[in-house]
Amino acid sequence: MAIEKLTQEEIQALRAASPQWNLAADGSAISRDFKFRDFAEAWEFMGQIARLAEEQNHHPEWSNVYNRVHITLTTHEAGGLTARDANLAKAIDLLLS
Repeated sequence: MAIEKLTQEEIQALRAASPQWNLAADGSAISRDFKFRDFAEAWEFMGQIARLAEEQNHHPEWSNVYNRVHITLTTHEAGGLTARDANLAKAIDLLLS
């Protein structure tokens, strides 16, 4: 079964629901930067996301440098943003609330 990309209306709804996430210039991904007190706190956050990603079978592109974590979400097999990305972004946001 093919994974459908989000429509422009759905992308706008995602941006409204998750305003901290930045839309890529070509509209194919969203990204967000996080900053923590130290490496251990950043690493714990990444561990929490790893568990979410496994549960959702959707894995982020990310990097970590000391207390900073950068996350990009896109669905490669669909060639852009899908409901998988929106759902994972919302779940990540809930970790911080």
